[in-house]
Formats: sequence, structure tokens, C-alpha cells
Amino acid sequence: MNIFIVGPMGSGKTTVGKILANELFLNFYDTDTKIEEKTGVSIDWIFDIEGEEGFRKRETEVLKEMVASNSIVLATGGGIVITEENRELLASRGTVFYLHTPLKTQIERTSKDKDRPLLKNQDPAKILSELQESRLAFYEEVADYIIETENKTGSEVANEIIKLTKNYG
Repeated sequence: MNIFIVGPMGSGKTTVGKILANELFLNFYDTDTKIEEKTGVSIDWIFDIEGEEGFRKRETEVLKEMVASNSIVLATGGGIVITEENRELLASRGTVFYLHTPLKTQIERTSKDKDRPLLKNQDPAKILSELQESRLAFYEEVADYIIETENKTGSEVANEIIKLTKNYG
């Protein structure tokens, strides 16, 4: 059983993923962390040097490796769904949960985080709104389940996913 978590930045993918992995006795991975481990540099640095295109290529390579695993929980980067190949990999190798998060919640959760390359030196509300608009259909397309995260803790979201996986499996 593989559980893949998609959603925008600030939706709680990593937090929920860690709780899920712990509760279900699965290994937890985060695509951004794996990229940083492989390259030895931050996501921010990759964006600065290679741009978003270079980062997306690295993201697809890491995703290919990760989906070949079994019994994992994988939190993905917010933009992983923009590539058709990535959506196909996710859909074919596990159960995909989309953490739907209102824009205002994303803005609140990302406001203190300085490690978000797409939000650097720009208006976060505007960027998050544009990203949400451009990615929403991709999240919905790839998702087996859409989980509403508004006013829920990471544990509440994880418990909802656990119930669904127990019914599914």
C-alpha cells in the first residue's frame, strides 16, 4: 500500500504524512527532502541556479524512484501535479489524497516560512491564488480522495485518511 499526498503549499502534506506513516507503520518520505538529500543543496538553491524547470526534472526523477517503493507515505511538492508524467506515476502506483486547503489558510501557514522559492520577493497572496487556480484541476484529476483540511488539525486529517484506507484496502 502506497499513500501519496498532494496539495498546495501550506496544506499540511508533510505534517499529515508523518502522522499517517507513524500510525500505519509505513515509511515516510517527502519529495523535497529527497531532492535535497540527493543534491546536497536546498530547494531554494536549485530554483536559483536551475530555475523551476531544472527543479521539476529533479522532482520527476525522485518521484520515479519513490513510486517504485512499497508501503510508503509520500508527501509531494505542491507543483508535482503540473507534469502529466508525474500525475500518471502517482495515479498508477498508490492511493492519492488531495489536501484541499482554502487560500486564506495557505496564506496564514506559509507567511512565516522563508523556504518557499515561489513566494520569494513577491506578494504571497497573489502567487498562492494564481498557483491554486492553475493547479486545482490537476489535483482533482489525480486524487482518489479529496480531503478538506479547513479547521482541522494534522491528526484529524490523518485519521480521516486512515479510515478511508482501511475501507479501501
